[in-house]
Order: sequence, then structure tokens, then C-alpha cells
Amino acid sequence: MSELSEPQVNPTPPLKCTFFPSDRALLIKELGKDVLLENLRRMLLIRNFEIRAESAYQQGKIGGFFHAYIGQEAIQTALVQVLGPNHWFATSYRCHALALLLGATPNEIMAEFYGKANGNALGRGGSMHLYTDRLLGGFGIVGGQIPIATGAAFSIKYRNITNEVSVCFLGDGAVAQGAFHESLNLASLWNLPCIYVIENNMWGMGTSVEKAVSVARLAEDQAPSYNMKGYTFDGMDYFNCYAGFKHVLQETLRTQRPVLIEVITERFRGHSISDPGLYRTKESLKECMQRDPILLLRQVLVAENMIDDEAFKLMEKKEREISVAAMKFAEESPWPDLKTLEKDVFAP
Repeated sequence: MSELSEPQVNPTPPLKCTFFPSDRALLIKELGKDVLLENLRRMLLIRNFEIRAESAYQQGKIGGFFHAYIGQEAIQTALVQVLGPNHWFATSYRCHALALLLGATPNEIMAEFYGKANGNALGRGGSMHLYTDRLLGGFGIVGGQIPIATGAAFSIKYRNITNEVSVCFLGDGAVAQGAFHESLNLASLWNLPCIYVIENNMWGMGTSVEKAVSVARLAEDQAPSYNMKGYTFDGMDYFNCYAGFKHVLQETLRTQRPVLIEVITERFRGHSISDPGLYRTKESLKECMQRDPILLLRQVLVAENMIDDEAFKLMEKKEREISVAAMKFAEESPWPDLKTLEKDVFAP
């Protein structure tokens, strides 16, 4: 697959979602040219960074597991634009994009992937465990982040902070975990300001969501069981995500209650880099790529005369160069000293 192919964009969403901006022009006016171009740039950085990191993995520079966020860029980019960085965040092992959006540098993340001493987690976490001041981590255990995010929301409530929320990203495969249901139950019982975001990319590893979860709408069908609101967003549409997350943030701050969101999206890669994705046809993958979130946003910005083809190519080139430079930085970075192996390690 090319880095950014130029498909015929299909504007029809895959599912009727809760929020479709009734007047996209109002959202464009609200956000403005500079913000929209910056969000396009962020999405291009995520895309190019993932592609370069995949390349490094295939060259044997990166070990362990690697889960790319390619195809899902609009979701977390829109959410961070709405919330900003001053809330609490927890996510799954597909954590590279969120770390970038919350301020971790491409250099420190790539160095972490390489296992180097100046990496984001001192070379100890690899690709699944990234952190910032407000990102409580990527979690390698399916559903492991859900109780952590719930605890962060409890901390917010306990300290009587009313202008912060806790955000938990999880995949559709985590919805059947007991930790998911226990956390939602406690969050509702205790009135915790937690936003749970299910990124439904249709596949839990190689199992389709229809074969793994007994309800059709992961949020709207389950949220009433926990006496909370449930919403569905189109994860390929930046504007739909922005409008939806803006509404939910305002609602959560006002009610101090948890909210459950399902974001319908597609990943353009296998579950991990070792997954050839043989459970879906080439035709179905090609079809879902017609709604590449980057190209959908680009299409709108071109129509609004905010960017042209030449400027888009230049923007992509710059983000690609940043990602390539991060590979060079990681390659030249020092390995950890074995004497530091047990430093900061807690063992009961």
C-alpha cells in the first residue's frame, strides 16, 4: 500500500452515527484555517511515523509487538483538539498516536521502540507502553487500562476537581472483558467523570466484532445497562468526531457522570505487524480505504481553499522527514547500561 494513495473518496458513512454536523460550515468557521491545517499536519505525522516505525521493525531494529494506528488518525486527533492535554488519558497497546498528540516527541518514541536509554520509558516499554505527564500509559493487557482510567476519574472526583475528565480508549475486543463491565458499573455508581471511547475497527485481532460481541451497537445498546449516555461517532470523519467529542466533554463536565462512546473506524493494517490480515479480503480493505480520514479532511480543506495539492505534498514531505530523522536519532542513541536494569523497578 502506498503511503497515501489517492482513492475516489466515498462520502457515505458506514453507519448512522449520533453526531453529524448539521452545518459543517459552522464547524469550519469555529475551528478556522490554522487549526484545521494543524490537525491535518498531526494526522500526517501519525501516518508517516507509523509507516517509518513499521519499516524499522521489518529491518529488525524494533522487537516485541507493534500495533499501528493507520486509518484511525481522525479519532484521537479530534479528541485532543477538543479536550487539550490537561485531562487524564489511558489507552491500549495501540498507543503511538495518542502519545504524539499529548506531547511526546517523535525522537523519544522512536528511541523507545528501539529500546534505547533516552527513549520515552528509558527503553523498557517498547511500542506498547508510552507515557506523558497526563498519559497514564499504553497497556499490553486487553482491557487493563479501563480500571486505571476509572481510578483516574475517581481521583478527579475525590479531589473535587470539576474541570477535568478521565478518558479511556479501548478496542472493540475489550468490550467482552469483565474489567470493562465492572469499571462502567463503578463509574456509574460513583458518578465519575470518565469518558470511555471504544474504537471499533471491526476486528478483535482476527475475529470480527459481530462474532465476539452480542449487541450491534457497542455503546448505545450497552450504556443504558449502566445508567449512562451512549453515543456513536463516524471515526473516519474528523468533523463528526470533533462535534461529538465537544458535546460529550461539555456534558461530562456539566453532569460529572460517565459516558460511553463507540467510534466506528477501520484499521488499514493487521492487528499487529505480524498479522497478514487474511481474515478480510483485499477488496474489503480497498473499499474501507476509500474513506481514508486524512484524505477526507484534505478534500474538505481543498474545497475551502485552505490548502492545494502542492501544499499538501509539502506538508506530508515535512512529516515524513521528521519520522525519518527520528529513525536516525534512535539508531544513534545509546543502549541502556545493564547497571540500571533494576532502577525504578518495584517488586513486592
